[in-house]
Amino acid sequence: MSANTKDTNVTKPSPLKEITQPFIDLVKAPRAIWGINFTYFIEGFVYFGMLGYLTHYFTQYIGLSDTLSSPMVGILTWGITLSMVFLGGLTDRYSVRAAMLGSLALLLVGRIVLSAVPATGLGATGLWSAAHLMALGGIFIIVIAYGLYQPAVYAAVKQVTTAKTSAMGYAMLYALMNLGGWLPSFFSPVRKAIGISGAFWVYVVLNIVCLTVGAILLTKKVMNDAIAKAKLERERDGEKDTTAEQAAKSKEKFSVLGWLRNHPLADAKFSFFIFALIPVQTLFAHNWLTLPKYVERAFKGTFIGDNFEFAVNFNPLLIFILVPVVTALTQHRKIYNMVVIGTFVMAAPTFLLTLGASPWTLAGFLVLMTLGEALWQPRFLQYAAEIAPPGRTGAYMGVAQFPWFLTKVITSLYAGWFLTRYCPDQGTINTEAMWFIYGLIAIASPVMLVIAKPWLGKNFKEKSG
Repeated sequence: MSANTKDTNVTKPSPLKEITQPFIDLVKAPRAIWGINFTYFIEGFVYFGMLGYLTHYFTQYIGLSDTLSSPMVGILTWGITLSMVFLGGLTDRYSVRAAMLGSLALLLVGRIVLSAVPATGLGATGLWSAAHLMALGGIFIIVIAYGLYQPAVYAAVKQVTTAKTSAMGYAMLYALMNLGGWLPSFFSPVRKAIGISGAFWVYVVLNIVCLTVGAILLTKKVMNDAIAKAKLERERDGEKDTTAEQAAKSKEKFSVLGWLRNHPLADAKFSFFIFALIPVQTLFAHNWLTLPKYVERAFKGTFIGDNFEFAVNFNPLLIFILVPVVTALTQHRKIYNMVVIGTFVMAAPTFLLTLGASPWTLAGFLVLMTLGEALWQPRFLQYAAEIAPPGRTGAYMGVAQFPWFLTKVITSLYAGWFLTRYCPDQGTINTEAMWFIYGLIAIASPVMLVIAKPWLGKNFKEKSG
């Protein structure tokens, strides 16, 4: 048999095996990755739960209007991203275990401060009042903690996974945090019984559980054994050992010119790629800036309106279901193509909400938008981590979040005004116009990516799963 004939008869893996094999590889992964996933899962529960109530928190306890509440929530969300840009590199200098557990402890402090504001008796006296400043203090602590936490988690996954388990490792990390983010759907009875301030204290307790169990599961021995095992497997598969390079990089003397020259944003094509995602990412920000009050007000008097947590937190449940399956099916597709398709699928259903506020248009928007997110977001995060040079994973993860930071800033500045204008608590509601404008903004991302594809061309740094 000739060589050419043999090549044409190579047996391709079955579609079923393509889907199941990544899950099998992940199950065989070390205990450390499951410990990392557990903390990320509980943290997702706490973070998304408190975030979904934050616009109400500033209105009810601080006395701010919709227009002012949105920027306050924005300080938390864009502050986290900005914090990662500047602090993400610190995780490359220290043990990822120490960075994870230390940041979880700092998150606990910030959440205690934020939860304590209503109990202080300072009163809801508006902008720059004592209550307002105390709340901002708690948010500032949370912002600093998250600047360390998320880059540390992704750096940890990179250290304890191999070529076989990395794609699904990143995907499961993203999916499990979103599963945690779905659990606040069931918090409406808690909110109705003890108020938003009481719900915040429940989340403080969950933060304590996360920190305690994480410290038990992720002992120094467990982490060191997992890192050593992954290193041996990578060497066996022919991957280069970059441990020495990482150590050397972390000890290099800092140089401003060197930092600018090697900065990911110095690559014009990479910069365009990540900044073009800003319009579609505004839909992420609307999940906490717009959806809670939109659902409560547009569906007032209905089950959906009275229990807005179900709609607001439906996206994380779908992400948990869709991300692993979509990743398994598309892990060999080019990242750029997946981002183009995913951003279009995510942006287009926004126009469903221009048909009016109904359970069907809301459900269609949430399902299709989430499918689009599942197609591109985890792959983009993986891309940012995988292209990082030795010892710079945390820094690259932080820089890749910079456009996300700008998205949160920009969206928080106008979302409250749009609610006041098109979806007020009292008065005429015209949410169709609001969502039409938001749809036009979001669809700009896939349009720009399609137009720019010939320019980006073959030189664009693409990596498959």
